[in-house]
Formats: sequence, C-alpha cells, structure tokens
Amino acid sequence: MTSILGISAFFHDSAAALVIDGEIISAAQEERFSRKKHDAGYPFNAVKYVLAEGKLNLNDVDHIVFFEKPFLKFERLLETYMAFAPKGFKSFSLSMPIWLREKLFQKKFLFEKLKQHDDKFNEITKIKFSEHHYSHAASAFYPSPFKEAVVLTLDGVGEWATTTLAIGKENKLNMLKEMHFPHSLGLLYSAFTYYTGFKVNSGEYKVMGLAPYGQPKFKNIIIKELMDLKEDGTFKLNMKYFNYATGLTMTNKKFSDLFGEPIRNPKKDLLKNFHMDIASSIQAVTEEIVLRLTRSIAKEYNVKNLCMAGGVALNCVANGKILKEKIFDNIWIQPAAGDAGGSLGAALAYWYRELKNPRKIFKDQMKGAYLGPKFDNVFIEKQLTNLNAKYNKKSPEEISVVIAKELANNKTIGWFQGRMEFGPRALGGRSILADPRSEKMQKELNLKIKFRESFRPFAPSVLREDMKNWFELDYDSPYMLLVAEVKKDKQISMSEKDQDLFGIDKLNIKRSSIPAITHVDYSARIQTVHKETNSKYYNLIKEFNKITGCPVIVNTSFNVRGEPIVCSIEDAYNCFMGTNLDILVLEDFILFKNEQDQSLIKDYKNKFELD
Repeated sequence: MTSILGISAFFHDSAAALVIDGEIISAAQEERFSRKKHDAGYPFNAVKYVLAEGKLNLNDVDHIVFFEKPFLKFERLLETYMAFAPKGFKSFSLSMPIWLREKLFQKKFLFEKLKQHDDKFNEITKIKFSEHHYSHAASAFYPSPFKEAVVLTLDGVGEWATTTLAIGKENKLNMLKEMHFPHSLGLLYSAFTYYTGFKVNSGEYKVMGLAPYGQPKFKNIIIKELMDLKEDGTFKLNMKYFNYATGLTMTNKKFSDLFGEPIRNPKKDLLKNFHMDIASSIQAVTEEIVLRLTRSIAKEYNVKNLCMAGGVALNCVANGKILKEKIFDNIWIQPAAGDAGGSLGAALAYWYRELKNPRKIFKDQMKGAYLGPKFDNVFIEKQLTNLNAKYNKKSPEEISVVIAKELANNKTIGWFQGRMEFGPRALGGRSILADPRSEKMQKELNLKIKFRESFRPFAPSVLREDMKNWFELDYDSPYMLLVAEVKKDKQISMSEKDQDLFGIDKLNIKRSSIPAITHVDYSARIQTVHKETNSKYYNLIKEFNKITGCPVIVNTSFNVRGEPIVCSIEDAYNCFMGTNLDILVLEDFILFKNEQDQSLIKDYKNKFELD
C-alpha cells in the first residue's frame, strides 16, 4: 500500500488530500474547519482529517507532496521587482521578510508544521514539491474519465505560468505550452473584481453573476487598450494600467481614467448600468479568450477530450460556451479547480509521474466531490442534545417524503447529508434547498438567509434523466460547472418595460416556470444529480417531482455571506438558528425552527466579515 498526502497552502484556499494506491480517499479545505474564509494558513485541520479518513498516522504516510515550488516563485518575484524597479520597492520590502523567514525555506517550515501531527515523524526526505500548474493539470486529467485529453489550466499565477497546455495520455501528462506572468487571464479578471469593489480571490463569482444585467460596452476598449490579443487566444497585457506586478493594488489611476469612474468603495452601492456593463464586458472578453484558446488547441491537436483546472475554470459561463460550440466532444472540469485542488493534483502527479503507476480506471474518480467528513446518527444525536436542540428522528425514506412536501410549501431547508463536498460548490451534501417555482424565493434566499447582494443567482439541481426537458443541455454536469439556458418552452418573455428595470426589480419579474433559478439572461448554472453518487439527494428530488411535476430544486451552499460552507453539526445548527431557514435536516434528524428554544436564536447577519 502506497499513501500520498498532498498539501496546498500559503496563498489562498489551503487544503489537503490523501491518495492511497491511486484512489482518492479524502480531500478538504482548511477554511471549513477553521471557519476562516479562503484560509491560507498551514492546513492543520484538513491534514488531520484526511489522515483520519485513511486511518493513518502521519508517520505511516509514504510521500508528502506540496503543490508548488517556492524557489521558482521566489525567482519570479525577484525578477519582477528588478524588471519594474524602482516602482515595486514598497511591495518588495513588505514581502521579502516573510519569504526569507518562512517561504523560501518551505521544506523546513513544512517539516516543523507536520511534526505537530505526529512526533514520531522525522523523515524530512518524505517531503517533495510539485509545480503549481502541473498540480492543476494533474488534478484535471488523472481523475477524469478520459484515456487521452488536452489539458488547459488558467489561473492568476503559479510560479511563473498563468496559462498552460498539456496533453494527457494514459498515465503520462506532458506540458507543452505556457503563458507567463504578468500576462494572466485570472489576474485580468481579478483586476475587474477589484475595480468593481469586490474582494479579489473571492468576489469573481459576483462579477460573473452581475454580467448578465449589463451590456459588454467596454469589450473593445479592454481588448484594444489593455491587451494585445492574438487569434489563437494568447495575449500580452499592457502593464501601464495594472499595479499587481509591483504594487499593493490590482489597478492604478490610468485604469480608472480609461473607464471613467474611480474604484468602487465596497460600502457604496453599485452604479446603475456602469458596473453591470463593466462586469458584462470583462466576462465577454474572458469568454472570447477562452473560446479562441480552445478553438486553436482543438485545431492543432486532434484530441476529442478537454480537461480544465485553475481558478478561471470555475467560470461556468465560459465552460458552457465551449460545450455549446462543440469545440471538443467531451469536457471534464476539476470541481476543486482553484488552489485547493492543487493538493489533490500534487498527490496524483506523484503517483503517476514519479512512481510510474499505470492508470487502470477510466471513469470520473472524484466520487461526486464528496470527499470530506460525514457523521453518524449516534454522534449527531449527542451533539444535538448538547446544543439543546429539539429534533425528530425519521428513516431516510420518511425524510424524502416530509422534506419534499415542505419544499413544495415554500419552506427553506438546511440539508446536511453524507460527506462534505471538496471545492467551492455545495452539491447536495452541505446545501440550502428551496422550491424553484417560487417567484419570491431568489430575493428571499439572498436577503433573509444568505445576507448577500440581491443580484446573485441560484443554481438548480436536476435529476440527470430529466435535464434535457428543462434545460438546453444534455450532458453530465455533476459539479455545477456548466451554464445553459432554461428550455424555451419553460421561459416567459420579459417586456421592454421589464428589461429596463434595475437589479432587484428585474429579479421580481417572473422569467420562467422555475424563476428562482433563472438568471436575467435565462441562464442557469446546472448541477445534474445522479443516484450512484448521492442517492439521498436524488430520492428527495424524485419525491419532489412526484408531488409537483418539477424534477428541479434550488441548491445553494449552506452558509451565509462571508462564512465558509458548514462542516460540523454545530456549524449547521448555528447557521440554522442565525438565519431565516425553516427546517434543518442532519442525516436522519429533522429540526423545525418553530420548535426550537427561541432564546437560542442568533444574530448571524453581522457575524462574518463580508466577502
């Protein structure tokens, strides 16, 4: 038996993953345990969890692989500061002490951290280093169902690379092309995230959600002024508009002057039309670049399958367009596409590349991304008793019937079942569920439960076999990484008067027979639900379909704005008692809000720092 522990840490979304004999055993992000969103610290709790899941002490682990090479990253920082000198001195002087104290000597630093898990652990030689983009590429290709695929990774920056192209075949993965810092699609998108007043490495989803409200009026300015874009999708950015290479901000005054508005203060409202048009424009540019890249790759390499990873691969609108254009026959995207997934990629890369093991199984090996902790009924009951919660115990079959009826009656449900998901999406393990047929549900969920911006869209979970009757797509999307239109016969046209409405007012217009998951452009970010990977969730939706004739439910992550997705029973109960959720389901236990001790109600609205 060969065990490999993968670790990603020290930038954002620290995580750990465990692979035993090539099988993915467990994987989790540190934020879920520490309750600190995008936690970048050493993933102590995640490492502890993945080892426990594999029934291993750290000393039993054969190899420990960190997801990137600190020396290469240090080289990039030094060369960047030299190239832009003297402009980058402030940034240089702030980052160097940390590098010299911790990051440059990462092996020793990691060794000291790892010893906290097991004082018998004394083999520093077990610690190895992968490369950032190779880890991403490995996380995309090796768990995929393809024997051969083109692998595209797009993110902010690794050591030097920002975009890479690889070919995977059987157990081999060869990097063929790279784009280098500072020319980065991820950093370009983050610059606009920053400019619109959202948090970098967190608010990119908001920009994507805001885009359909606007028009891409600035698309040509972005392509003409901010970059030199080639026909094949490669580009160079005009660095006179950006500050991220040397400064402490993403953009500079020239950038603001170009678009005519200063950087939005996050505490101030979005400007009507302007910020929506900005979001629409950068989204359109991103799609243009991704489509040019994938078209040119498909033409150059006669390979039918595409795998993707890196933060930009979470742009499900762009992913949906690759599929719609039929650029490749098949597409598979790593659900933990961001840096968290690098922990898994690093472990898999070592198993196949360094240990040269054959790849035997050609099906999706992510197990539905259900790779985190789960709890049994005995443990849950003990926890609920300690929390003074009032609960009823039911069989799984009874739970499906009861909750389906409650959903049909417009009740909102906290759904905590099975193993926690790995990656940023809740997929029916740690989810908030609601009826998609309700016209008020989107507004209600955003404002009263998630405590977040009203324009944010919600995703549908749909039974895989019913997908093509409700959406313009007939393709597996288990990880909520593809966007497609709601079926034409389910749409309701908006009048010209409706089209002119702004933000929340537009949301109140019924646009389809499932308005709670229909975005303003009639799109939806779809999750297909499969009996093999999540039978409880599948049975619930099937029951809901029996009652309502609708095989779709609203699925959003079980948390409030600024909070990581719930991980423990206590997290779930606290979120339930701190929001307007009506019902909480924890495995075989059902809790009704109106039956709880009202003195336990919490003020959750201001508990977490806004993201």
